[in-house]
Amino acid sequence: MMTIVLVSFAVMLIIGTPIAFVLGLAGLIALLTTGGRSFLFLVPQQIFSGMDSYVLMAIPFYCLAGELMNALGISERIIKLANSLVGHFKGGLGHVNCLESAMFAGISGSAAADVAGMGTILIPAMTDSGYSKPYATAITAATSVIGPTIPPSIPMVVFGSAVGVSVAGLFASGILPGLLMTALMMVANHMISARRGYQAYAGKFSWTRLKEAVREGILALVMPVIIIGGILGGIFTPTEAAAVAVGYALLVGGLAFKTLNSKVLWEVLKKTVYTTGVSLLLVSMGGVLSWVLAAEQIPAALAGFLMGISASKELFMLYSCIFLLIVGCFMDLTAAIIILAPILTPVAVRLGVNPLHFGAVMVIALNIGLITPPVGGVLFVACAVGRESIENVMREIWPFVLCLIAALAVVAFSENFVLVVPRLLGLAG
Repeated sequence: MMTIVLVSFAVMLIIGTPIAFVLGLAGLIALLTTGGRSFLFLVPQQIFSGMDSYVLMAIPFYCLAGELMNALGISERIIKLANSLVGHFKGGLGHVNCLESAMFAGISGSAAADVAGMGTILIPAMTDSGYSKPYATAITAATSVIGPTIPPSIPMVVFGSAVGVSVAGLFASGILPGLLMTALMMVANHMISARRGYQAYAGKFSWTRLKEAVREGILALVMPVIIIGGILGGIFTPTEAAAVAVGYALLVGGLAFKTLNSKVLWEVLKKTVYTTGVSLLLVSMGGVLSWVLAAEQIPAALAGFLMGISASKELFMLYSCIFLLIVGCFMDLTAAIIILAPILTPVAVRLGVNPLHFGAVMVIALNIGLITPPVGGVLFVACAVGRESIENVMREIWPFVLCLIAALAVVAFSENFVLVVPRLLGLAG
């Protein structure tokens, strides 16, 4: 039966079937093969049970918060603040791109939201300042990977829901890895900019301009503080924090910036419904296939195989990173987490890997797949925003991909580095 499922899964992927329907149809084929029509009642049951999670309610709220930040002009203030801090360095706007992604990551939790919102501003600004358009598009795509790593993170919400791990702990485990990714890409940008002669955008550093940027952007910066501080401080859950973020964005946009109106709100809600619908459709359809895999004891068999070839947790982490990097090139991030997290995490725990540590590794490894072909969803969004061919962008993006892989290696083999924040907050053993 599993041979039929795997073949049908591969064929549907090759012919371009949307991944959500690939998951659902593969599960449906497996059920029909196993018990004929008698098992069909499980399909709607598993679809609804896949979405029946309080934790998953955070996804639409974080999507809405990110869209509001973009539409209400809050994102532009974040860029201005980042520019006043690092814009005067060699390759200044490239550094702004990296720092902005780290700041915006504390709000949206989505790489696509980062590219769509910030790319429309930063890619033209970098091009006007002498950067090549392929390079500007490449660094915008690469830095967006920081978004789902630094909390809040939608993929970590999905991982926590799939394996029953503390989402707050997962959020905390992403802070230092996200900052490491930011630093490494800033180093790469500096080296490339120095070689190519990309100059600073903002001239010399100015305390006056920094004070003005802080004054204008302070309300925007309060938002990630509320989200991250509230979650890690135990004031509210990740789901409640997402709702608070939406309320705060509406207040700031409507009362402080006065950029909120019915037209803007309608467009934001439409985009949020689309993004949320895609995410939750993946989760629900993944529930069907997950049930089939569990019923056929595939996770247990694969776990036994992995235990057999992985004599130590170091080898297991190495194999996992390579495997997840390859999977990320071909499969949607959310779908990969839904299918693989319940299979790989128990093996990691049995070998002595902290589940928060493994969650961070899985999310980062699969995130890298967002900017690598053939799927590379965020890469295609960046190319569309920058109006640049994927071939040209791919030639420029590899130094940043290597930086991300280097960060992944540090994270995979340095558990104490990943868990220092969760342990300080009492969220990890």
